[in-house]
Formats: sequence, structure tokens, C-alpha cells
Amino acid sequence: MTTVPEDYDPHAFAPFAVTVDLAVFTVREGRLHVLLVERGGEPYKGRWALPGGFVLPRESAEVAARRELAEETGLTRHTVRALHLEQLRTYSDPDRDPRMRVVSVAYAALIPDLPEPRGGGDAAHARWWDAGSTGPLAFDHDRILADAHDRIGAKLEYSCLATAFCPAEFTLGELQQVYETVWGVELDRPNFRRKVLTTPGFVQAVEGPPRRTGGRGKPAALYRAGAATALHPPLLRPEGRTS
Repeated sequence: MTTVPEDYDPHAFAPFAVTVDLAVFTVREGRLHVLLVERGGEPYKGRWALPGGFVLPRESAEVAARRELAEETGLTRHTVRALHLEQLRTYSDPDRDPRMRVVSVAYAALIPDLPEPRGGGDAAHARWWDAGSTGPLAFDHDRILADAHDRIGAKLEYSCLATAFCPAEFTLGELQQVYETVWGVELDRPNFRRKVLTTPGFVQAVEGPPRRTGGRGKPAALYRAGAATALHPPLLRPEGRTS
């Protein structure tokens, strides 16, 4: 058990606030999108930012992240509770917030396509933005967004995280589109299909008739996420092939 020194003076340290920021990604119309909110108050009033806010005294950072996401976007608490949140890193530059010293715990979230959100709390509006054309964001959120994109791209190589972008039942074509969208590369379809189906626990076939694809394509088999969390061997992104 850790003991507090008798000469410890908590007033000797300057107080600071703790916030949470969320980089929430989805795939819409074949493009990677991120959820942004328009700030309704100062600082940076009218600028777009990642959803987030201050951690309350009796909250953990993750609880605060889910609460803020529900409040600022209008997403239901049931939807927010079901999201896969992954802690990204802590941002602690002394001047990152002009109001006071603020340390932020950032999270990345991956979700299937959802309807347009609505603003709430201290956010005037909320909407999905193409992740490649967000423009300058408030605070240091451009850096957080870039770090989150890099983390997701790397995790797709050795984890089953890509299935979090898909609906409960999906085709291998939809799963391949997730990789191509996040990585910005074009994948060989037969090779991708072989790697997915020979990786233990990556996906599980859904019983029943296949789902018909658009156009003249043959019906496509449906799959759901398997029990595995890691990919052995990893599914490495190809080098030098861009979409």
C-alpha cells in the first residue's frame, strides 16, 4: 500500500482539468468519414471539432467519453454503449486549450454507417465529414484525428477490428471495402478472400441463403465477426498499390 508523505501539500500543485476527445470513424459511400461537431461556444466558436468534453468528478474517462458522445451528437445511449472505444493516447501540451491547463484522453471508435447525428450539449451541429477533407479543426484535434487514423490503419493489419465497421452480417466484399477505404489501397479480391477465410476465427459463415448483390452479380455469402481478436498471420497492407 502506498503511503502519502507527511509533508505532502496538494496545494503546491496547480490544478488542471481532464477532458475526453473522440475520433469516431465509419465508412459511408466507399469513403472513410469522421464524426465532427460544430462548437457552439468559445473558444473556437463556430469551428468544427471532435466530440468530447470535461470529465466529471465521479466519472472515469471512458464513461465520460460515452456520455459526451451521446450528449453532443444525439446518438442514443444504447447505440453509444455498444460502440467499440479504444483509448488512443493522452494529450498534455500546456497550451492546447486557451482557457486553462487541460489534459485530454483521446479515444477512437469504429462503427457501421449510422444516420446523420444532431448537435446537442455545447455543440451547435454534428455531422459526418470525409476524413480526408475536414479542414483545420479546433484545439489540437487535427493531430488527434491524424493519430487515430494511423492507429486504426495499423490495427487492421493484426487484429479483427475491421469487422467493427461492418453491419452484424456482411459480405467479404464489404469487409474488403473497409480495408481499402482505411488504407487507401486497392486489394486483390481472390487473395483477400483466401486470407480471410483461412485465418482461424476471423469470420463465421451465416447459415441461410446468400444476399443478392447490386447489378448482375451473383448472390454473395454472408458472414459475421468470428471469435478471434488477433490475426495470425497478420493481414499486411500491400506497398506501392494505391486506389
